[in-house]
Amino acid sequence: MALPEAGSADRRFDVNLSILFTELPLLERPAAAAEAGFTAVELWWPWVGSPTPEQAELDALGDALNDSGTQLVGLNFYAGQLPGPDRGALSSPGEESDRFRANIDVAADFAQSVGCTTLNALYGNRVEGVEPAVQDRLALDNLVLAARAADRVGATLLIEALNRPESPLYPLVSAPAAIDVVDRVNAASGLGNTKFLMDLYHLSMNGEDLYEVIDRYADRTGHVQIADNPGRGAPGTGSLPLGELLEHLTKAGYDGWVGLEYKPDGPSADSFDWLPGGSRAAR
Repeated sequence: MALPEAGSADRRFDVNLSILFTELPLLERPAAAAEAGFTAVELWWPWVGSPTPEQAELDALGDALNDSGTQLVGLNFYAGQLPGPDRGALSSPGEESDRFRANIDVAADFAQSVGCTTLNALYGNRVEGVEPAVQDRLALDNLVLAARAADRVGATLLIEALNRPESPLYPLVSAPAAIDVVDRVNAASGLGNTKFLMDLYHLSMNGEDLYEVIDRYADRTGHVQIADNPGRGAPGTGSLPLGELLEHLTKAGYDGWVGLEYKPDGPSADSFDWLPGGSRAAR
């Protein structure tokens, strides 16, 4: 397996430990990523049942990251079970919104403790019996709180578009829809620290012109994630021209991390043959 187009050696790739290396317990994954040559990782919120885990659990994950020499470069706020039907919490009135709010400072403080500077807030699914406008107002209120917490710890808040086939209840299923929320949060918070998380797999599943998305929004993008399509596998297993797209991102001015958020076909450590080893190290 190889990336069809050359040029990936001058990019910085991190590995998402919530979709790769999941054959291992959470605290063993940073060391496994380091063994595979990576110096940077990202995570969905690891404690799907708790927005406020015990401090000992947070400390143990911080120790695992530090001991392995891996840098956490991206962390999701609490969003329930991922992947799954309860994707998102911040726009759901009642208990779910309360759980998101309880998580905000916990996640921000943990990010600060390990030097993580991007925090991703999934918008939340539409809820039956609740007017979309009500959910949108709640989401904006919660995202402003998240933006303030991110600003307090020197981090960027990310807003992500998902894809309609896999997340039919999620309202942000296009790049313009996510960018609109980015703009509304920045306007409401007055901070300007909210950016777009550009996931090329999700956008391709929505049928968007990825080159046009890059041209329009590269300067508004705080993080990029990739997987091939179809199948959400490693680059080279589908038909997306990921090498060309990454080159286009570079030419458009994006020089940040590219997160590997694909499903491995077999042991995770065997799924990186397409990637030059030098691209796995922070520079």
